Amino acid sequence: MRVLLLSWEYPPVVVGGLARHVHALARHLVADGHDVTVLCRHVAGTDAGTHPTSHEVVDGVRVVRVAEDPMHLTFERDLVAWTLSMGHAMARAGHALLGTWRPDVVHAHDWLVTQPAIGLAEAAGVPLVGTIHATEAGRHSGWLSHPLNQQVHSAEWWLANRSDALITCSHAMRREVAQLFDLDAQTISVIHNGIEERGWQVPAEEVATARERHSPDGAPLLLYFGRLEWEKGVQDLLGALPEVRERHPGTRLVVAGIGRHHDDLVEQAHTLGMAEAVDFVGHLPDLRLRAVLAAADAVVLPSRYEPFGIVALEAAAARRPLVASTAGGLGEVVIDGETGLAFVPGDVPGIANAVDAVLADTGAAERRAHAAQSRLAADFDWAHIATSTAEVYRGARPGGPQDLHRPKIPTGNAFDPEHGAG
Repeated sequence: MRVLLLSWEYPPVVVGGLARHVHALARHLVADGHDVTVLCRHVAGTDAGTHPTSHEVVDGVRVVRVAEDPMHLTFERDLVAWTLSMGHAMARAGHALLGTWRPDVVHAHDWLVTQPAIGLAEAAGVPLVGTIHATEAGRHSGWLSHPLNQQVHSAEWWLANRSDALITCSHAMRREVAQLFDLDAQTISVIHNGIEERGWQVPAEEVATARERHSPDGAPLLLYFGRLEWEKGVQDLLGALPEVRERHPGTRLVVAGIGRHHDDLVEQAHTLGMAEAVDFVGHLPDLRLRAVLAAADAVVLPSRYEPFGIVALEAAAARRPLVASTAGGLGEVVIDGETGLAFVPGDVPGIANAVDAVLADTGAAERRAHAAQSRLAADFDWAHIATSTAEVYRGARPGGPQDLHRPKIPTGNAFDPEHGAG
């Protein structure tokens, strides 16, 4: 089967978990004998004048990268215009590709590639499969109060309703997508994210170096890694840290990641008197992140919104004790008392109690970490995920251009049962 994947991030362009998802899916589809092309972009700031569309084959995957059109737009300041510019470049490269190679299916990953994905699927006369990895309403606790939020929601609605087959990465996301976009949940396929277990164990000397850097006195070491956005709940973890340190003196926290919430979190740490106990280390290269991960006594994932929670799988692959909220897909990945300890999103005392339980009984914590690692091969294997995705491809039938009704924009909390999704 000839598969065209569209994604706005693909290594080395990595913003979040989407890049890793599409990268792994593409490689495993190739391993199963499929002919895969990924249409993606160059790093931000490049333009078509100096970085023309490139074609290369990496791990058997043909990767077609486009540059931003020279309009002096930035993702942070001009999101919708920037996305349209990127989409135009993708559509142009995709139509050129159709002259020599015709896909059997087009697979769009998230709203930013909605426009080129729909256009290319219709030009090729093939099914469009969409994967919704997260929603704008979900990221904002159900509120779409600004024009930009409503514009993003509308693009998501367009992709969800125009796709001939739709995929989400968790059952929680399937419920969310069905409610927000007026869809029958039974028509949406749930295919979990995956993890490749190789490479997560690091040499003892690197672990010792990480431990010496972040907890030289041997005090307990906690780790959060991921984007620094409000919905990730790092503010709640910081709020719990004074109580954790009261019970376990000297406990330190490493916060690895970047995002718009960084400065607020640094200020919060100072306000709480925790500035000396928290290391904000930014984005870490994979090898250094894995060393810090191996050195940590617990990985804490305090998300208030989490479509899946691939970082939980990475912690499990490193066999580190997990403390996680039950937000969205995390509740499916982390089984409370079996593969980690869980708490209600936003529950600051609950975070402190769960961390305390891990640090107070390291034997039980290690047993849960071992159970989490053992579960990976059965439930989160990329070979199985690729096979399941190919089955969705085979079952999809092209619907062609459609006259869709206008998307509903939630006027209140989109997840409030009194308001519903409309």
